Amino acid sequence: MNRHGPSRATRWIIGILIGAFFAIPLVSTLLYTLRSPDGGLSFERWAALFDPAASAAIRPIWTGLGNSLVLAFITVLIVLLLLAPTMILVNLRFPKLKPFFEFTVLLPISIPAIVLVVGLSPIYLQIGRTLGTGTWTLAFAYGITVLPFAFRSIQASIDAADLKTLSEAARSLGASWPVVVVKVLAPNIRQGLLAASLISIAVVLGEFTIASLLNRQVFQTAMVVVQKQDAYAPAIFTLLALLFCFLLLLIIGRAARGNRKARS
Repeated sequence: MNRHGPSRATRWIIGILIGAFFAIPLVSTLLYTLRSPDGGLSFERWAALFDPAASAAIRPIWTGLGNSLVLAFITVLIVLLLLAPTMILVNLRFPKLKPFFEFTVLLPISIPAIVLVVGLSPIYLQIGRTLGTGTWTLAFAYGITVLPFAFRSIQASIDAADLKTLSEAARSLGASWPVVVVKVLAPNIRQGLLAASLISIAVVLGEFTIASLLNRQVFQTAMVVVQKQDAYAPAIFTLLALLFCFLLLLIIGRAARGNRKARS
């Protein structure tokens, strides 16, 4: 037992306070969606989401959710296929560039979204002329937005793994660099890659400012539109989105534990 750490009672109190901080708003939102006009609790509003008669009113949410899931998929690909290999390359071959690279990828977190949109607007005019104005093009902006969060997750795993020794051993056995990255290095930083993917999905599902100012329909903008007619449907979808992220977090945690057991 650590004498310098908090006591068991203190840990329980901290845990309860933190749990209440997150649980009270969620439980309140759930009760809000279940409350019926007669004062009881009912799942009628939840069942109405799948009622064909009421589907027209919430159709923008389904459309926006579909667009956001596509954006999340593309953004995760950007993180895994562009950011992660670049970080591996910088750490292995160009360590002197690491401070400059870190400053660059962390810069978007200090730039307000509205300022970012102002800078991206001329670029998106050219993107619209070249690639069209589809909602999927927002992935380029979202890829920039998630850089600081994904970078920290991946870098923590890179710092915990001896990439230089692993890569040199694989290269000495005749493996090409693509094989080294995919089959040797990636499994050793899998926890960071999964965490970066989860964060990217969460950021995309919760982003509103960029999509709104660039006039694209995503999950959050659709909920604002529907909320003007039905205040309960956005609340229900918010809970479902949080549940989805929570399940992803559990999957990542299980995958990470499996990875540690395999290595031990």
